[in-house]
Amino acid sequence: MVPPETSPLSGQTVCGNEARSPLLSFLRTETGSAAILLVAALAALAWANIAPGSYETLWGTELSVRVGSGGVSLDLREWLNSGLMTLFFFVVGLEARREFDMGELRERRRVTLPVLAGLSGMLVPVAIYLAVNAGEDSVHGWGAAMSTDTAFALGMLALFGARLPGSLRVFILSVAVVDDFLALAVIAFAYSGAVDLPALLTALGLFAVVLLVRRTLGGRVPSLYAVLGVAVWVALLKSGVDPVVTGLAMGLLTYARPAERRDLEQASKLFRRFREQPTPELERTVRRGIASTLSLNDRLQRTLHPWTSYVIVPLFALANAGITLSTGQLSHAFTSPVTLGILLGYVAGKPLGIIGATWLTTRVSGGRLHPPVGWGAIAAGGTLAGVGFTVSLLIATLAFDGDRLEQAKIGILTAVVCSFLVTWLVTRVISALPRASRARALLGTGQTVVDLIDPVDVERDHVRGPMDAPVTLLEYGDFECPYCGRAEPVVRELLADFGDVRYVWRHLPLTDVHPSAQLAAEASEAAARQSHYWEMHELLLRHQGDLRPRDLLRYAEEIGLDADRFRADLRSGAGAARVAADVESADLSGVSGTPTFFVNGRRHHGAYDIATLSAAVRAARERAALSGAVG
Repeated sequence: MVPPETSPLSGQTVCGNEARSPLLSFLRTETGSAAILLVAALAALAWANIAPGSYETLWGTELSVRVGSGGVSLDLREWLNSGLMTLFFFVVGLEARREFDMGELRERRRVTLPVLAGLSGMLVPVAIYLAVNAGEDSVHGWGAAMSTDTAFALGMLALFGARLPGSLRVFILSVAVVDDFLALAVIAFAYSGAVDLPALLTALGLFAVVLLVRRTLGGRVPSLYAVLGVAVWVALLKSGVDPVVTGLAMGLLTYARPAERRDLEQASKLFRRFREQPTPELERTVRRGIASTLSLNDRLQRTLHPWTSYVIVPLFALANAGITLSTGQLSHAFTSPVTLGILLGYVAGKPLGIIGATWLTTRVSGGRLHPPVGWGAIAAGGTLAGVGFTVSLLIATLAFDGDRLEQAKIGILTAVVCSFLVTWLVTRVISALPRASRARALLGTGQTVVDLIDPVDVERDHVRGPMDAPVTLLEYGDFECPYCGRAEPVVRELLADFGDVRYVWRHLPLTDVHPSAQLAAEASEAAARQSHYWEMHELLLRHQGDLRPRDLLRYAEEIGLDADRFRADLRSGAGAARVAADVESADLSGVSGTPTFFVNGRRHHGAYDIATLSAAVRAARERAALSGAVG
């Protein structure tokens, strides 16, 4: 396996720059999409004020899709709001499902707190809106003040990423999914037209078929899911219920799982067959085999997320954010209960609801349910959640028209700006705190999810560094893997920079692509039997292209081993059981590629350059210090 032509400091923990963690790739995409979304909203404002007639004419253009005597006829804005936005909520559901299956939410008790925070983060803004609009006929627009915009919130979080912990993103995403699901339910039942019962029953029946297919076939026939999803969407549309909820429901039903080693080995065999006989039939088989190693959830996220982030959501903003502005209109809007109710609901109600529910749940549970980050980060997350755009605009267009709709849009757009400014202020206050207080405010003192199933055992594992170090960096590696060779000098530099880090190596020879890796691993174990493991470890990684038996014997002589004993141990496979135990521990922790790093039991996603690994080590050290102080 030849590494790509990249800097040795920019590699990824799963071989290659294109094999980034899905979570990291999602986060990076959000950074750019937030800017594009903002540009689209500003373009809509400019268009609506420069040429208001053409703006409304375009988005009011009717487009029909007909099959035989039946069909769907909507204007372009409705196709965006009810059609393409379904894909956006589908991607949100996929990401939430992935966290539920493989991320921090796989510990089910951790789901409770974001559910309660999300629910409170909707009820408090609604209560504020109702209080401001009491006695007004605009009171029925309460739904426009309750929902966080997932795309904008995650995009803004990415902009503040250097100042806030990564775990906050999972918390915000979980809150936003609860928020979206309830908001879509409100749209379906509070802001839909007269319900056509037969069409609604048809939609429910088709969704039952989706559940049956999921249970019997899993994700083996993606096209069948697509057809059923479209059918559910059409049935809901015909029933009078807004069909965007279809996307979130379908996304939450799509399982996520890590790539399993046996599936990857099978894919390697298929490719070798294709290499021997490159026929079109085998080419299709190889493509299907490689695709099947990844879960349907991962494949759909990779395919759809750029489209939703860079095309669909910006188009939604372009179609819905256009407001004709004037001095008189703005002054009237900021005295309107609609604008004030939405603005106060988001900027004040969202943070109060989320922070209050989180604090109350932590107190009532006696600390058994606690946030994954510190209270400063929770405060920043609460203010970020005050960004209401997509669903808020969606509900506003259903609840209002005319001047009231314009006032609602002004309130929604102003809330975006205010939430950004308040979040910036919160992060600046946190940054000004002393180091220890800042770490406590950002990281908290609660225990994090441990991804490493088989914990480090200093009596069994190969450990370099202080035995009682507060931070442990563990690597699953393959002596023939060029990416492990690339990571070795980075690890040495890290250990030199940090005196309180211990390093652990575990074997994961990828024998289907590296034929010499197994024997090299056993050679290192034979050297370990003579107390020279780390000397052999360094030689093997330094000479990855020369791992034949005679090379291994030469290395043994170089480091002063008893050559006869080394040869006998290598011939008898004395280290094979130890290597097999490491491989089994890798399987338990869902590790299938090399190098894969764990920092204090948490899997490290992303680059393994010195800056990125050092940041992960510093965060783990600060968290360990906080936990020790509490203990």
